Amino acid sequence: MAETKSLAVVGGGQLGSGIAQLGVIHGQLSQAARAEGLKRLECTSNIEDLRSADFIVEAIVESEDVKKKLLIELDKIAKSSAILASNTSSISITRLASATSRPRQVIGMHFMNPPPVMKSVEIIRGADTSDETFHATKALAERFRKTVICSQDYSGFIVNRILMPMINEAFFTLYTGVATKEDIDTGMKLGTNQPMGPLELADFIGLDVCLSIMKVLHTGLGDSKYAPCPLLAQYVDAGRVGRKCGIGVYDYRKPSPRL
Repeated sequence: MAETKSLAVVGGGQLGSGIAQLGVIHGQLSQAARAEGLKRLECTSNIEDLRSADFIVEAIVESEDVKKKLLIELDKIAKSSAILASNTSSISITRLASATSRPRQVIGMHFMNPPPVMKSVEIIRGADTSDETFHATKALAERFRKTVICSQDYSGFIVNRILMPMINEAFFTLYTGVATKEDIDTGMKLGTNQPMGPLELADFIGLDVCLSIMKVLHTGLGDSKYAPCPLLAQYVDAGRVGRKCGIGVYDYRKPSPRL
């Protein structure tokens, strides 16, 4: 497969914009070329504009139904040689690929958040993903100066299979009154040398995303230990989904000025 020359990213959130930024930063070799690359960076709301892309990464909401719907649309308009990559952090690549007519060219490419900062990319092959697709995806990740880790196509893959149950257990620790949110996070930061406590990290990721992934783990792996904590579900039901809305486990809203 030829080198990727045209990259399209679907999704304008933290992940989508971060992946697009990587394309500009590391897709060009010189500073002048990067400046020229910025000029070629285009934003569009018309999916038809992606027809000529060599490689398309979807980075939309973590919902299997929504992702499948998008992949069906991309499959119809993308050129026959194009690779369709999903940035899903937990959903089966085999099931996503089954919605398209090109399962050999569908692959998981999970960037960590924020993509320009985090050093690894998780690559997941579906049941029918070709070697050619895998090698092209790996080459692109390495071009972005990422360390590639490879996972089998099981719910949660590597990172979230380990991370999300830890976050969920932190919610259970808060839910059952073992400790305050501050002490839970401080204990994990200082006791295990993590840069962020699990509850603070959950707020950064988005509690809705954490809940969605726990549901995928619970359904896909069939073990009660992956059942989402009721407190996590309650926060999401209340619209307290983390930093992106101003409140989650912690309150990030600025206090109103005194009159």
